[in-house]
Amino acid sequence: MSDAAAADAALSVVIADDQTLVRTGFRLILDEAGITVAAEAANGKEAVAAVLQHRPDVVLMDIRMPVMDGLEATRRILASKPGSGCRIIILTTFDLDQYVYAALTAGASGFLLKDTSPEQLVAAVQTVRSGDALLAPSITRRLIERFAPHQPDQFTSHAGLSDLTARELQVLRLLARGLSNAELATELTVSTATVKTHVASILAKLQLRDRVQAIVLAYQTGLAGPPPSSPALDGP
Repeated sequence: MSDAAAADAALSVVIADDQTLVRTGFRLILDEAGITVAAEAANGKEAVAAVLQHRPDVVLMDIRMPVMDGLEATRRILASKPGSGCRIIILTTFDLDQYVYAALTAGASGFLLKDTSPEQLVAAVQTVRSGDALLAPSITRRLIERFAPHQPDQFTSHAGLSDLTARELQVLRLLARGLSNAELATELTVSTATVKTHVASILAKLQLRDRVQAIVLAYQTGLAGPPPSSPALDGP
């Protein structure tokens, strides 16, 4: 067995979706990739129980389910000690669903559309397991601009921002614009390794899980505002 295959075999996933067909399809795809499906859940309550019992690396979480929806399940899982180490990928039919934004603020590491390809599904699970966020920068920005607060009196405060250096604040603002590490490096005229160091420091100081959470915080606190091109983002 190759090192990559061994790593995937050690990777465990819980699939939470109220549609049996969706769960079965995802299980087949993950099984084929050598990724272990520890359990399936038909609603949020079952998902929370499955995570507490199996402690998976990743949860594929449908946002709209009976008994308990995926948003509340995400909150409960990430608030629980046994579940705090797992990464949650939100499954949705719509890429600008207000519930997706709420899930990201609750701590989810990204989202996937349900019609994603098998290759994208496997890559997504592997990506979040490694600690990276799963969300295209442009979609992140569209989600946040549509649902995040836009009035100063709606902004929240975060004490950790005062711990950031001037350079780190600059990096955080650029992150909120949806720039990748390579684009950040070009913008700042530094190496991608330096960018990664800055991003890691920002996440540590703000006690955030990943860069998606950093982007959400930048908008929630008013540190980042809608870029000049934002009106065009209301389109498809």
